[in-house]
Amino acid sequence: MVADFDGTYHTILGHPSLTKFMAVPHYSYLVLKMPIEKGILTVTGNVYTAYTCEEESFKITEAIDLLIRMAETVAQATQIPPNQLKLPEQETSRKSTKSKEHKEVQLVDCSPEKTALIGANLDAK
Repeated sequence: MVADFDGTYHTILGHPSLTKFMAVPHYSYLVLKMPIEKGILTVTGNVYTAYTCEEESFKITEAIDLLIRMAETVAQATQIPPNQLKLPEQETSRKSTKSKEHKEVQLVDCSPEKTALIGANLDAK
């Protein structure tokens, strides 16, 4: 007798229940077998459904974790006085760091904005 359900689990059985029903679970194959009057009852799971449920639970867990971290960050930010809050200074652009030790080289012939800085005093080796 085979019972095929669409869901991953309709019931979660603990060790006492498995012992009472003399059930044998095989988690790798998503199969649960137990003796009945007419033979053996085999309950099979759907691997695709199990995978989908597992994937959804990971997404929910990540979202909850992110929400908790965001709440902690907001709580810590409210403890800092407003006069101590500063925006980070913007980095200077690469072109302003050009010096006599560097040479600007165009990387692509048709794109003059795609450049790189290289050392101007390199050995000829």
